[in-house]
Amino acid sequence: MRIHYLLFALIFLFLMPLPGNGGIINTLQKYYCKIRRGRCAVLGCLPREEQIGSCSLSGRKCCRKKK
Repeated sequence: MRIHYLLFALIFLFLMPLPGNGGIINTLQKYYCKIRRGRCAVLGCLPREEQIGSCSLSGRKCCRKKK
Protein backbone atom coordinates (compact mmCIF):
# COMPACT_ATOMS: atom_id res chain seq x y z
CA MET A 1 0.00 0.00 0.00
CA ARG A 2 2.92 2.35 0.63
CA ILE A 3 4.01 2.04 -2.97
CA HIS A 4 0.78 3.77 -4.05
CA TYR A 5 1.73 6.86 -2.04
CA LEU A 6 5.17 6.89 -3.63
CA LEU A 7 3.78 6.53 -7.14
CA PHE A 8 1.24 9.28 -6.51
CA ALA A 9 3.99 11.61 -5.29
CA LEU A 10 6.18 10.89 -8.33
CA ILE A 11 3.32 11.47 -10.77
CA PHE A 12 2.39 14.68 -8.96
CA LEU A 13 5.98 15.97 -9.15
CA PHE A 14 6.23 15.02 -12.83
CA LEU A 15 3.09 16.97 -13.74
CA MET A 16 4.05 20.10 -11.77
CA PRO A 17 5.36 22.88 -14.01
CA LEU A 18 8.90 24.10 -13.47
CA PRO A 19 9.50 27.81 -12.87
CA GLY A 20 9.53 29.53 -16.25
CA ASN A 21 8.19 26.45 -17.99
CA GLY A 22 4.54 25.51 -18.34
CA GLY A 23 5.38 21.83 -18.38
CA ILE A 24 2.81 19.49 -19.82
CA ILE A 25 0.26 22.24 -20.54
CA ASN A 26 2.63 24.14 -22.85
CA THR A 27 3.62 20.94 -24.59
CA LEU A 28 0.00 20.06 -25.28
CA GLN A 29 -0.76 23.56 -26.57
CA LYS A 30 2.24 23.47 -28.94
CA TYR A 31 1.21 20.04 -30.20
CA TYR A 32 -2.37 21.20 -30.75
CA CYS A 33 -1.08 24.20 -32.71
CA LYS A 34 0.98 21.93 -34.97
CA ILE A 35 -2.04 19.67 -35.57
CA ARG A 36 -4.01 22.69 -36.74
CA ARG A 37 -1.18 23.49 -39.21
CA GLY A 38 -0.02 26.52 -37.29
CA ARG A 39 3.27 27.83 -36.01
CA CYS A 40 4.23 29.33 -32.68
CA ALA A 41 5.14 33.02 -32.93
CA VAL A 42 7.04 34.78 -30.15
CA LEU A 43 5.89 38.36 -30.69
CA GLY A 44 2.92 38.17 -33.01
CA CYS A 45 1.52 36.84 -36.25
CA LEU A 46 2.75 38.08 -39.63
CA PRO A 47 0.41 40.31 -41.70
CA ARG A 48 -0.77 37.40 -43.88
CA GLU A 49 -1.50 35.18 -40.88
CA GLU A 50 -4.32 34.89 -38.40
CA GLN A 51 -4.13 33.93 -34.76
CA ILE A 52 -5.84 30.60 -34.05
CA GLY A 53 -4.82 30.09 -30.44
CA SER A 54 -1.90 30.19 -28.06
CA CYS A 55 1.21 28.05 -27.72
CA SER A 56 2.06 28.70 -24.10
CA LEU A 57 0.88 30.27 -20.90
CA SER A 58 3.41 33.09 -21.36
CA GLY A 59 1.61 34.53 -24.39
CA ARG A 60 3.13 32.93 -27.48
CA LYS A 61 0.59 32.92 -30.29
CA CYS A 62 -0.37 30.12 -32.67
CA CYS A 63 -0.61 31.53 -36.21
CA ARG A 64 -1.47 30.13 -39.62
CA LYS A 65 -1.94 31.55 -43.11
CA LYS A 66 -5.28 33.18 -43.80
CA LYS A 67 -7.65 31.18 -45.94
